[in-house]
Amino acid sequence: MGFYKKIEGAFDWLFSKKVRASFERLILTLASVGFVIHLALIFLKRYQFDFPFNDTQLLSDPISAIYTPFSFILVYEAYLLIYYLPRSFTTSISKQYEIIALVVIRKIFKDIPHIEMSEVWFKSEYNIQIWVDLSGILILFFLIYLFKKTREKLPIKTVSPKINRFITSKKLISILLIPTLFILASVSFSEWLMSVLSVGPVGDSSVAEINHLFFNDFFTLLIFTDVFILLLSFQYTLRNSQLIRNTGFIISTVLLRLSFSADGLFNIVLILIGVVFGLLILKIYNAIETDTKIQAV
Repeated sequence: MGFYKKIEGAFDWLFSKKVRASFERLILTLASVGFVIHLALIFLKRYQFDFPFNDTQLLSDPISAIYTPFSFILVYEAYLLIYYLPRSFTTSISKQYEIIALVVIRKIFKDIPHIEMSEVWFKSEYNIQIWVDLSGILILFFLIYLFKKTREKLPIKTVSPKINRFITSKKLISILLIPTLFILASVSFSEWLMSVLSVGPVGDSSVAEINHLFFNDFFTLLIFTDVFILLLSFQYTLRNSQLIRNTGFIISTVLLRLSFSADGLFNIVLILIGVVFGLLILKIYNAIETDTKIQAV
């Protein structure tokens, strides 16, 4: 019992209001400073300053500078996802959908400066991709809304001591994920910086995939985490419907992860399929739970 109390204490400190507020202030400061530096680099480039950069895709237009603060905000969202992880599978997957939506929005800010304002609008690959992403984010935003509304209809259940132990086990996973998150972010940023400065052997192809930076590995980590939590849940429930629901959510996360390996239309299609799959799984689970409750009465 003492071990579980230590985990609870460590989690309560690590994700306390004070620590969350401090981290939020740090992220906002870094986002603001990063935004100003990014803008400064863009204007310096306009005055023909030479940069030792292997790629200047993000230095073509001031609108591209919005990409930088969004990147810091996404790291904070990843931190919040780890914070919500012990609550429930549905809360965790909902946060994943919100993160992937922000990733798509960030990508739009990167691509907007490359729109070609020509008469033949739809002959440009960038123009078509922008419309695909804009349409995709609207659909995605609506699907997230439907998922949250469906989640609210889940029956409220009492938390037994056995379930409390399961929640504490998930809190331990969250504690372990925090240093992993920052190591992953630091390594991803270092690799990208080396490729941009042409310090390492990485070429332009790596730099071009900046929108997939960090989150490609982060969603892979989430898949392994969700599988581990699913295995832990076998000790606390044998209900077929709940196990299928949780497995379905893992499949949804896998589809989100695969979207980072896809380009163009297929990228947003994979994201939408993943979210639709998670939504349908939750709706079917709710129907089963409601039907079981009625039969019990």
